[in-house]
Amino acid sequence: MKVELSLSVQEFREYVSRQLNHFFPDKYMVQLNDNSAAFDLALERTEYCLKDVTLQTYFKDGNLYLNHLYSDQYAVFLWFLSNSIWSRTEDLAIANKLFYLNKSLHGFSCLYDTKLPSIFLLLHTVGTVLGKAEYGDYLVAGQGSTVGAQNGKYPILGRGVAVLPHSSIIGDCVIGDKVSVGINASVYQKNIENNTVVYRSEDGSIGYKYKEQCWAQRWYNVQI
Repeated sequence: MKVELSLSVQEFREYVSRQLNHFFPDKYMVQLNDNSAAFDLALERTEYCLKDVTLQTYFKDGNLYLNHLYSDQYAVFLWFLSNSIWSRTEDLAIANKLFYLNKSLHGFSCLYDTKLPSIFLLLHTVGTVLGKAEYGDYLVAGQGSTVGAQNGKYPILGRGVAVLPHSSIIGDCVIGDKVSVGINASVYQKNIENNTVVYRSEDGSIGYKYKEQCWAQRWYNVQI
């Protein structure tokens, strides 16, 4: 499979460059043609990240279709671009601008040096904060979700973890594989076993139940 783009690669680079220079019109003008290797790497990483999702709107004629006007896709690409530029060139000025652009456009807060997994999915993005935790592949993050630290200690997330809208995982804890943290639920410095659904009851209390099929699986056509 080869990712198809809504713009040519050259047009795509120029589009992102213009956005950066429009939002941040300082004297350090950005021309991503000067970072073509990092840009191409970000495209490759985005393709690998999204190629197995079940969302048909991500595909065109059987190929992954990266649309610069599809905000959830574009947010993923911008994060990969910020991380690729930071890791390959250590150009903090561009990496910071890309982080800020993603936050401004999508309400998505995730620094370029965060170790996100190779495969993850953002759903709606607005208000999503992914801190410098340890993440497993097939992470799914809904709007308003938070993964963050307490006293400098971050969680460790397993494979196939889903943080549903307005849920959170905070502090020094280990979250097992195929864990689903439900809408408005929270995990605070508590280890969670594999295949657990964390949910908030009507009375506001947090409950836990075993479920073989994790919520993240619905978004992928390969077995997590």
